[in-house]
Amino acid sequence: MSKIAVYPGSFDPITNGHIDIINRSRCLFDKLIIAVVHNPNKEALFGVEERIDMIKAIIKGHKNIEIDSFSGLLIDYVRQKGAYVIIRGLRAISDFEYEFQMALMNRKLNEEVETVFMMPHEKYIYVSSRIIKEVFQLGGSISDLVPEIVERELKKKFSILK
Repeated sequence: MSKIAVYPGSFDPITNGHIDIINRSRCLFDKLIIAVVHNPNKEALFGVEERIDMIKAIIKGHKNIEIDSFSGLLIDYVRQKGAYVIIRGLRAISDFEYEFQMALMNRKLNEEVETVFMMPHEKYIYVSSRIIKEVFQLGGSISDLVPEIVERELKKKFSILK
């Protein structure tokens, strides 16, 4: 039986912190599924397909990574994919309470699925997609916090929105 993990997130946009967790997770599992969440209640800057395309460009060449999208309950998606592990990133104590509640709810819904918490490298501990968008929009440098393709796509997106 292969060990399959799901790393869910909005990835709007993907950051170097996400990539750090992806690179470390893919070494721990036979297969890692990066699952882009489609949440109709949350307005995203990038569409699901745009986010998937950026992630594909960034992780090309890694044989044990699948990129997908889903909506609805994460635990249903995990079951559908035959996975037994959910990867979640923790940046700070403030992330912990929410992630802890979600992990416990997922365990209640399916006791066979475990949540593994990972911290990004300390140089990315403060980085979030929301902060990246805000700093970029206000003219700050994000070049060492996101892959080049993300910075390019942000330039395109914000030039369209002006």
